[in-house]
Amino acid sequence: MKRSYYSSSIRNFLRDKDSSILGELTASHSNRTLEELQINAWRKQIEILKTQLQDLEGEIYFEFAIPRMGKRVDNIIIINDVVFVVEFKVGQEKYEKHAIEQVIDYTIDLKNFHEGSHTAKLIPVLVATNAPNVNQPNSRDVLCYKTAVKTNTDNLADTIEIFVSNDNNPIDIERWEASIYKPTPTIVEAAQALYKGHNVKEITRSDAGAINLSKTANCINETIEKSKRGRIKSICFVTGVPGAGKTLAGLNIAVERMKADEDEHAVFLSGNGPLVDVLREALTRDEYNTAKQNGNKITKKQAAIKANAFIQNIHHFRDDNLLSDKAPIEKVVVFDEAQRAWTNQQVSSFMRRKKGIDDFNMSEPEFLIEVMNRHSDWCTIVCLIGGGQEINTGEAGLEEWVNSLRNHFPDWNIHYPDSILDSDNYLKSEESKQWLIENGVNEGDLHLAISVRSFRSEKLSSFIHELLNVNLDKSKQIFSEIKDSYPIVLTRELEEAKNWLRKQAKGSERIGLISSSGARRLRALGIDVKNEISAPNWFLNSSQDIRSSYFLEEVATEFDIQGLEIDWACVAWGGNFYMNNKSWEYQSFKGTKWQNINKDLDKEYLKNTYRVLLTRARQGMVLYIPEGSEFDQTRHKKFYDETFEYLKEIGIKEIK
Repeated sequence: MKRSYYSSSIRNFLRDKDSSILGELTASHSNRTLEELQINAWRKQIEILKTQLQDLEGEIYFEFAIPRMGKRVDNIIIINDVVFVVEFKVGQEKYEKHAIEQVIDYTIDLKNFHEGSHTAKLIPVLVATNAPNVNQPNSRDVLCYKTAVKTNTDNLADTIEIFVSNDNNPIDIERWEASIYKPTPTIVEAAQALYKGHNVKEITRSDAGAINLSKTANCINETIEKSKRGRIKSICFVTGVPGAGKTLAGLNIAVERMKADEDEHAVFLSGNGPLVDVLREALTRDEYNTAKQNGNKITKKQAAIKANAFIQNIHHFRDDNLLSDKAPIEKVVVFDEAQRAWTNQQVSSFMRRKKGIDDFNMSEPEFLIEVMNRHSDWCTIVCLIGGGQEINTGEAGLEEWVNSLRNHFPDWNIHYPDSILDSDNYLKSEESKQWLIENGVNEGDLHLAISVRSFRSEKLSSFIHELLNVNLDKSKQIFSEIKDSYPIVLTRELEEAKNWLRKQAKGSERIGLISSSGARRLRALGIDVKNEISAPNWFLNSSQDIRSSYFLEEVATEFDIQGLEIDWACVAWGGNFYMNNKSWEYQSFKGTKWQNINKDLDKEYLKNTYRVLLTRARQGMVLYIPEGSEFDQTRHKKFYDETFEYLKEIGIKEIK
């Protein structure tokens, strides 16, 4: 894939006619509505660069793709041993904060995900053409991406020469260009890019992970097309290793089917309320802002209607279809985390208490299949099946989906991967496995076998697994392997934790405070887990907004953050889950005191709560373990001290 609209050596760029360069840029540019405005900006860029690069040798790129973000940086200039990441703000008279963050984000993205840039010296440069000369920041801050170099029309060349050294080995241009890009977008970034029309190959790691995702998509698309042609009702079960991108795969399928045939009304359904709210708002804002930039008129409400139809809460979908026995408009539905659909008992109780329906006698999987079964011709259900992060009571698991098909919908075509038969994580009953073998179609490509998780945290889930299982030696070993690329530190001071986060984050990297919903006594320290947050504001708003995660005032719990991620997290440890004599103690706070949790299932839910919290940060985290109190028995020192010592013994360093 060609990464830039125009690329050349600086020498040839200086020789090329402006009209020729503009022609290449225009031919590559797909957005016709912006053409005149963009051409004027390019003209100014070319004019400035031709003046400023007169005495320099190297390579230049225009509109270089940053796949994870679905955007392009104005210029990449490589001179000797340095890669300059250059963003122009034509006509600007100030070095705006958001523009500085933008070019830093591009630089960090290249550094993290472009293989040829991992070890290169990358310098973010903001060119505000009409801004005054300013003293350049400390070079160490620039190299650490705390800030960007600030230049105007006249001093770009002088600034470039500050950072170039002729003593170091020059970058191998051919090798740098040929390097693969391995982006790992957040689910919000992925949803925005897919919704805009980017291919999954463009926004994910361009290695085996992307191939795996594409094979899964092809397999599901073939099943859907076969169902349409043969007027068949079909269901696909998709499984995956931790970090394999099941939600990404589901969003990709929903988008692809939306593009293939609008009449299918493909929809992505999730029972995760905060995830749905955040994705809907992210898509709405992105579509509205993109339309505005392109000169198109669209209201935020219009953008929201489209986004809300594409991503829905599974419980709202269920409730809407309780009101009618007609077939829904959707022909293709993707159920995220389908194993978390409710049991018969849980749904019946809910219907009786909340809906006034006394005789409801179906599990959620059975009812959802029944809704789609109302179609007279064809439909396809895609179930994304995960494991190990159940944090709610009443979740039915894959077993209930299989039982519903066997007992009520035996004529449906079933497609499943080997993994369902190979692991007890999915089906525990041998009878269910045997029925599936006899009645389903085994599709190897429905299992996502390769992690596409961030290169920084590929081993994080394994480390957290061993930590929670109190496997000290294994925890020590994995931590020693990840600590340099994925920083984890300890503190007993909340302000120290917040300061550490602020120092780590660069550009617009998101920081946030997270904790267990059961950590009730953190309220005494200013962390109130009962205070509900607005997930879209917390996850999407800027660092200038007090409601955003950046302010480290509002705390997100496991229910807010499951399925989502931030860059840097402070995990505030509660007294509900603590180490005692080298094993975990489980508590819940009732009234004025802690009560022991005795049921094994409830203990597993609480352990999974901490598993969720400890795997939400993409870049690194600080673990805040409070000191405890001598006089407040609900914050006894024993609830914290041994946990702190255990984490230190693993090798996690305390910051003071």
